[in-house]
Amino acid sequence: MQRPLPFLLATALALAPVALAAEPSPEVVSARKALLDAFPRGNMSTTGADALLLRILIESSGAKRAVEVGSFIGHGAIQMGIGLERTGGHLTTIEIDPETAKLCRENLAKANLEKTVTLVEGDALVELPKLQGEFDFVFLDAKKSDYLKYLKAIEPKLKKGAVIVSDNVIKHAKAMPDFLDYIQTCPDYETVIIRASEEKGDGMAISYRLK
Repeated sequence: MQRPLPFLLATALALAPVALAAEPSPEVVSARKALLDAFPRGNMSTTGADALLLRILIESSGAKRAVEVGSFIGHGAIQMGIGLERTGGHLTTIEIDPETAKLCRENLAKANLEKTVTLVEGDALVELPKLQGEFDFVFLDAKKSDYLKYLKAIEPKLKKGAVIVSDNVIKHAKAMPDFLDYIQTCPDYETVIIRASEEKGDGMAISYRLK
């Protein structure tokens, strides 16, 4: 049974109250705002509203250990990094393309998030099984036909109450029928598909791990 987004957020808040970390300096906050305001809006970048939603989900759920599949040049990673900095958490973001990974590292450095975000360069299907420990937040935004493979690779490491956000599930639904069927019918998850931004006419699946 699917639940509306407010239910998911309320449940996350009830299960994991947030203890906010110290805020960065005003200079860092200002530099981040300038970076995000001027961030390149290419077809591969997470939209502004979607990236902000990722941050809100992290902060509201109190997520501590997050993984992103598909960094691109770091727009989503910066917003998630800001949220995880506030919860005292950490993001591991994985990017397969060396040149794109280089740009992502540069943007993370500009945002002063090197301590909160670790970029791993490589194939996510190879790197995900290597990750140690448990995770409570996942963002999928890489090869659409491999979404189920990514989820299966990280699934054994997901905590109860983990939030999984999967991008581009409306426009690219035909590329991921196996994933959408699984995430929407598996009794271990509650899933809702939302559109937080009209910028690209696409949407995201937000899933809550029940057990």
